[in-house]
Amino acid sequence: MSPFLSEFLGTAILITIGNGTVANVVLQKTKGHNSGWIVITVGWAMAVFVGVSISEVSSGAHLNPAVSIALALAGKFAWSDVPSYILAQMFGAMVGTTAVWLAYRDHYDATEDHDTIRATFCTSPAIVNVFNNFLTELIGTFVLILSILYMVAPASSLGALDALPVAFLVLGIGIGLGGSTGYAINPARDLGPRIMYYMLPLKHKGSSGWSYSWIPVAGPISGGILAAMIFNLFT
Repeated sequence: MSPFLSEFLGTAILITIGNGTVANVVLQKTKGHNSGWIVITVGWAMAVFVGVSISEVSSGAHLNPAVSIALALAGKFAWSDVPSYILAQMFGAMVGTTAVWLAYRDHYDATEDHDTIRATFCTSPAIVNVFNNFLTELIGTFVLILSILYMVAPASSLGALDALPVAFLVLGIGIGLGGSTGYAINPARDLGPRIMYYMLPLKHKGSSGWSYSWIPVAGPISGGILAAMIFNLFT
């Protein structure tokens, strides 16, 4: 499998399972309705595990523009490959969230609250505070990227089990740091689905939240850059 297709497919599966979990929890009349934050964080962790397992051999399983940029800064990835990886991640995120919409169309129609519907696509802050929201995304992604940089090692014989540490890492970030902004920690994960929220013919559609949309892009990229700088400084 080509690296582009690998990143596309891995990200698509990541978003399908991750946003699918959110849809199952928050949309009306689902079997998982109101099952809570722990279900969402576990669902996203499992989404990461599957996405990484699918794509780790062919592309290294970045699945996140902040990861690709940080690895390039740390000297572990070619800058020339960064644009194609980000493009694949964005397309994958858009396709993945569209799959969620198709799977839950009846439940989208049954849900009238605009904010609830948008939450199944992209993130928003619990309390709007531009500086703190940006800082939260920066910190969460800093923890993610710095941990990943230290996890990078020669290929082991564990196969898909190599994805477990990253899945547990994302689970920990979700439980520990996700309550403020919904822990996007991935520009493609937020921006791709936000674009699809704007484009898809949802029955009850509100604002796409464009005034907030730069934070889950700039915050994670800044956190990744800072993590790469710290990693280079101390290794």
